[in-house]
Amino acid sequence: MPVTLPWDVPGGSPVTVNLVMHGRTNVAMDRNTFNRDCWHAALTSAGIQRTRATGMHALRHFYASVLLDAGESVKALSEYLGHADPGFTLRTYTHLMPSSEDRTRRAIDKVLAPPSDDLATA
Repeated sequence: MPVTLPWDVPGGSPVTVNLVMHGRTNVAMDRNTFNRDCWHAALTSAGIQRTRATGMHALRHFYASVLLDAGESVKALSEYLGHADPGFTLRTYTHLMPSSEDRTRRAIDKVLAPPSDDLATA
């Protein structure tokens, strides 16, 4: 599926690209090949040292943390990440999940909040 993003140069014109990466044989590229042939080259080109913190795996953790913070379910995240067991996803990413006490408090506060002035005057 084509997606238009500003990938050519920062601040430049948007470029439409296909997000499925493939090699010379038009076969979908596996993560190891993508990491070696594309990601590492991009880091080098940008002058960024290759470390665990700049690797593709760090991007997976970032992706997972953003979705969990937005309230995505562990079951759905497990599917997105390709994990066979949502329990594995939960054990791996539980430290990234928002505090259940905070979620509980916000949920109860929302239900028990006094009506807003807009609704009271309607």
